[in-house]
Amino acid sequence: MGKLGSGPLDQPLAVVGITHPQSCIILRGRLRALKEAGFRVVLICSSGAMADDLASHEGALFLSIPMQRTIAPLADMVSVFRLWRVLRELSPALTEFSTPKAGLLGNIAAWLCGVPARVYFLRGLRFETSRGLQRILLKAMERLAAACAHVVLCNSESLRRQVCSLGIAPEGKLRVIGCGSSNGVDTVRFAPGPDRMRPQLGITAEVPVVGYVGRLTQDKGIPDLVEAFNQLLAFLPHTRLLLVGWFDESEDALSVFQRAKIEAHPRIVCTGFVPDTAPYYRAMDLLVLPTWREGFPNVALEAAASGLPVITTLSTGARDAVLSGVTGLRVPPGDAFTLSEAMLILLQHPGPRLAMGRAARHWVTQQFMKRRVLGNTTTFYKQLLRDAEEREAARQPAAMESEVKDAAAVAD
Repeated sequence: MGKLGSGPLDQPLAVVGITHPQSCIILRGRLRALKEAGFRVVLICSSGAMADDLASHEGALFLSIPMQRTIAPLADMVSVFRLWRVLRELSPALTEFSTPKAGLLGNIAAWLCGVPARVYFLRGLRFETSRGLQRILLKAMERLAAACAHVVLCNSESLRRQVCSLGIAPEGKLRVIGCGSSNGVDTVRFAPGPDRMRPQLGITAEVPVVGYVGRLTQDKGIPDLVEAFNQLLAFLPHTRLLLVGWFDESEDALSVFQRAKIEAHPRIVCTGFVPDTAPYYRAMDLLVLPTWREGFPNVALEAAASGLPVITTLSTGARDAVLSGVTGLRVPPGDAFTLSEAMLILLQHPGPRLAMGRAARHWVTQQFMKRRVLGNTTTFYKQLLRDAEEREAARQPAAMESEVKDAAAVAD
């Protein structure tokens, strides 16, 4: 724990926890913003180079605690114990746990340790695409995670409404900062500019390119996207589908048959995982995110900042990422035919498509610049600490009064 003193010891300690190192993508800039706002920062997640690199780059301490992404009762109990032991030793002023498993286990451990300000950062509802017993269990896990936190921070307004309507947490505990988003967007890094990727990908300048960025899974709507793209080829046979992402081996992984079909498709280009997605947006004519569930998709904001119109779904969270008819189009989730029509409309009408891209860039720079979103977040967290101090100050006289009464009763 020696490195914990990377800032003055009188600064409050914030612990940020996620389940898997891959999720470090959604934390870029967050740890540094907390540190610059006067916090000492510790990152907790399972071991991985991405987590180690992020913490080192942003001036935080990384502590590795293994956590399973799937339901694993025995392993989860061990993880809770390890989290409790670490939090008890660190004694943080504030914890922020997110992603499903870390959100549950981390908030339980923080509650057991009595952390003064506990935040469950909800980035989506995994059970929305589950059925049967699994759905019941996942929903109960969300309720427990929310119950252990002081605040459930939702990264979109539609997610907040969904959480409230499903009874995951009381309305008074739910918060959305600003217009939503987890981290906002670096509008300098993600910006319109010359395309240097098409030659490397073997795509000529005149070929229409439909893009996708993110995990390649069922819940992201990849089967719908492939089906819609095949329908699109009947009208625009030279179009390419650029998939910038990796085949994630999660619970919603694509089948071996689906993966093989994508990899063998003559008009689909798969990049695999890339550390910097910004140049790839400039190779696209539009971005499609046919997701079945979200919190607030950052890729939609990155594409918009890059001057692209976005087609996404009416799913929770996703619907907040597009101003329909202004910065892009929204379609029902799971509707490949309507998705194909939306892609065809934008590709066949370059004037409206480019106008949507310009409007998208303007919208993001007005509402979702990284500096603005993270600044609002750190201001909110400082207020949480002040609220915690007030709760403690109010509790102490009450506790003292109770002790006096007990002593008087003994004396009598």
